[in-house]
Formats: sequence, structure tokens, C-alpha cells
Amino acid sequence: MILLDGKVTSASAKARIRSEVNTLLANGKRPPHLCAILVGTDGASETYVSSKARNCDEVGFRSTLLRYPDSISEEALLEKIREINDDPEIDGLIVQLPLPRHISVQKVTETISPRKDVDGFHPINVGRMVLNQPCYLPATPYGILLMLEYYNIETAGKKCVVVGRSNIVGLPMSILLTRNNNPGNCTVTICHSKTKNIEEITRSADILIAALGKPKFIKASMVKEGAVVIDVGITREVSDKTKSGYALSGDVDFKNVAEHTSYISPVPGGVGLMTIVGLLQNTLRAAKGEVEYVKSEFIS
Repeated sequence: MILLDGKVTSASAKARIRSEVNTLLANGKRPPHLCAILVGTDGASETYVSSKARNCDEVGFRSTLLRYPDSISEEALLEKIREINDDPEIDGLIVQLPLPRHISVQKVTETISPRKDVDGFHPINVGRMVLNQPCYLPATPYGILLMLEYYNIETAGKKCVVVGRSNIVGLPMSILLTRNNNPGNCTVTICHSKTKNIEEITRSADILIAALGKPKFIKASMVKEGAVVIDVGITREVSDKTKSGYALSGDVDFKNVAEHTSYISPVPGGVGLMTIVGLLQNTLRAAKGEVEYVKSEFIS
């Protein structure tokens, strides 16, 4: 069993990104600039946004955090997003989820310019992803692709099972691994809450990706011997074995599953770190103008 170590993989990716930033600076250009909007005081969001800022510093990016109370009106937030869309000094914009109930996530997502949508959630970027056109990929699936590439894991012709069908991970992951790319060219099956005989399906997987948000859902009996197992889930659980009083668990019963795998990612220390890398890589591409869009009523 080989550990898919997010610390090692992300460190390598960030060193490469930092080198590209140094090249930009040497050519008289400014550093990439990522802006994050945080509404309210959700603890997990605070931690995640802080991590993004810290990682921006590590690779030489400029980062800006805009904080708003959860009482901000939907229109006021949308107006701020439009203002950032028009700011030539900002390359990437993310609006941290979750948002208060009175604010439409769909409206927020579609108001962000596809040119600055470094989370890869805008319908135009999603559509381009489906068509295998240049776009900004959703950060977590992008990070998983980079991890597969780093460890030289063969995907062509392999059977991949994705457990979970979210728009953020499950669905885009299934699309990316079927594309005629490397990594890619898998035969992909998606499992979800209504799937029958799920253990039989997951046991057929050469590559098993768990992204459903249920701690330790994937048991040893559900995994084929020698499979590659990628754990996307992360759940905070009460624990009397840690100083904080809680521990993070993935969707995979790591202790019992690991010995049956060829590769497996841990939680924490796996895919989560690569999600940040996907975000940084998208922001760098935005700063370099690598993705071209035809101007239309949908793209500012």
C-alpha cells in the first residue's frame, strides 16, 4: 500500500507554482491576486479561508479577504461581486459557502465572471468542462487529477466508481475521468443514495472515489484487492482521544481498508490539501490569461 500523501504532492505543486510566479515577476508583471468573500462567521469557513490566504502567501500570490455580516442583503453582495468582476487587479474570486438562507447560491455563482471563477462552479465553466474545452476546473476534482498525475497512476481503461453525485465533486469527477485525457479514459460508474447493490459495484472498481460525506461509509468488504482508493469526505466527529475534543474522519474506514489497496489517500492530509492546489493553479492560469472566452452577454 502506498499513501497518496497530500502534503508531499501539494508541496511539489506549490513549488512549481511559486517558480512560475517568480517568472512573472522577473518579466515585470504583477503577482496573481485571489479575492475571497466571507459572509458570516462559520467556523469551518473561517479555517478554510485562512488556509487559502496562507497558501497564497507561500506561492507569492496577493490575497484579499472581504468580510460581511450574515445580514448583508443579496443585492449588496451581488453588487460587490460585479465590482470585483470589473477590477483588473483581481484575477480570481471565490465566495465561501455556505451562505445565509436569504442569499441564492445560484445567483452568486452565476454573477461571478467565468473569467474569475477559480472555483470552477459557473455554468459556463462547467459546460466547457463537459465539452473538454479550456476552462477552470472545480478545485477538488482538479486536485485529484493532479494527485493521480503526481503518483503516475494509470487510469486509461480502468473502471472507476465514484460514490457521491454532488455538483462540486462527484459529477465533475466522473466527467473528468471519462474524458480523452491523461488522467482520464476511465469507464465510470456513479453510486448514490438510491443505488442498489452498492457493495457489488464498489468491489468492481480499480479506482474508487468516495465523496458522499458519511464517515467510514466505505468498508473493507466494499473494496477490491489492490484498488486505488481516494477519500474526499471530511467529517468532524466528537473524540475523547484529542485535545480539541473532536477528530476528522473520511468517508473510508481507513484502518481496515488500507491494507487491501495499492494506493489510498488519508484524511486529513490527502485530498483537502490538493483542493487548495487546484484553486491556486486556476488563479495562476487566470493571471496568465490562459483561458480565452468569447465576449457575450453572459461574460463580462
